[in-house]
Parts: sequence; structure tokens; C-alpha cells
Amino acid sequence: MATARPRAKAARAATKAVDPRERILTTAYELFSRRGIRAVGIDTIIGEAGVAKMTFYRHFPSKDALVMAFLQRREQLWTEEWLESEVMRRASGAPQRLLAIFDVFDGWFQQPDFEGCSFINVLLETTDIDSPVRSATVVHLANIRRFLFGLAQETGVSDPADFARKWHILMKGSIVSAGEGDQNAARRAQAIGMLLLESEAVDTGRNGSAAATVRRKTGT
Repeated sequence: MATARPRAKAARAATKAVDPRERILTTAYELFSRRGIRAVGIDTIIGEAGVAKMTFYRHFPSKDALVMAFLQRREQLWTEEWLESEVMRRASGAPQRLLAIFDVFDGWFQQPDFEGCSFINVLLETTDIDSPVRSATVVHLANIRRFLFGLAQETGVSDPADFARKWHILMKGSIVSAGEGDQNAARRAQAIGMLLLESEAVDTGRNGSAAATVRRKTGT
């Protein structure tokens, strides 16, 4: 059975949270994940969390401070406790774990409340290149690539850093495509990933060529 999705876990935490800081953060997590950071104002978060404005500013002196805490929580719940742990659970070898990322994504993309990647969303919403929020999103995205780099090293590809960036592009592209409404985005990305692995002469342990997999899984 798949682990609980990150937004669901955060919502449950919000209902149990007694500490005001935690109530604010779990409320912001739900709102920012679903609606983005620009569309959600501080007054909305204060009202939803049921705290006083003074209490809010005691814990988060600015909206940027809250967004930074949200991104850190997102990395904990989405990157580490959901994506990485689910990938490690589903497969034992590094090539299979790389491909399993898209198996995990496939289930996520089918959810009616699919919210996309908060790191990508916040990055695109933050136009100031000197913003600490923008810098934080870059770091959190790089942390995902660090996970991919480790798998690429285990796989034995010729340039693990370059391979990790290519794989990350597949992941981010599939998320955006799913946001457009392509419910086969993860399967298409996985088939392209198989081509990347085949180009490195890596045995994926899956039957059939990547081209055949594309046709079989997507019906094209």
C-alpha cells in the first residue's frame, strides 16, 4: 500500500496541532500547496489557523519567513517521506528505482486534487532573482537532484551529475504536463527515461524496448 500523500498528512497534522506555530505552518502548507503563495494572504492564513495577528508575527516575522518554512516542510513531507521513501520501497536496484519515480508519479497524477510541484510553483511565482524564497526553491530542487545523483552513481552511468539533471528535467516536465491534463505524462516520461538508460547500456530489468513501451502504455 502506498504511503499517505504529503498534503493529506499535513491536513491531519493541522487538525491535531495545538502549538500555534504548528497550526500556522500546517494551515499555510495546505493553502500554499493548493493555491500558490501569491494568491494566499497572511490574513487568510491567520483566519484559517485561528490565531491572533500578534501570534502570527511572533512566530513568522514576514510572509517570506513563512514561505521558507513551508518549503522546508514540503521537502520533509513530499521529497523525503513520500517520494524518496516510496521509490526505495518499490524497487531494490538503482535503475529500477529511477524508473519507479514515474510509477509513484503516475498515481499522484491521477489524483483529482493533484497540486503540482510546490518548488516549481514558488520558483515561477517569485520573479525577484535575489529573493531568499527563490534561492530556497533552488536549494530544495537541488536536494532532489542529489537523490537522483546517488541513484545515477549506483547505476554506473558515465556522468552521474549530467544524468541526474536530465532525469530531473523528465520529472519536472512530466509534472507540468500532468498539470496540463496529460494523465499519461508519467508513463511517457518513464519511457523516455528507459531510452536514457539504454543509451548508457544499463539493464533496466524491464521487458521490451522503450519505444514499444511508449506505444503500449500511452496508446500512441
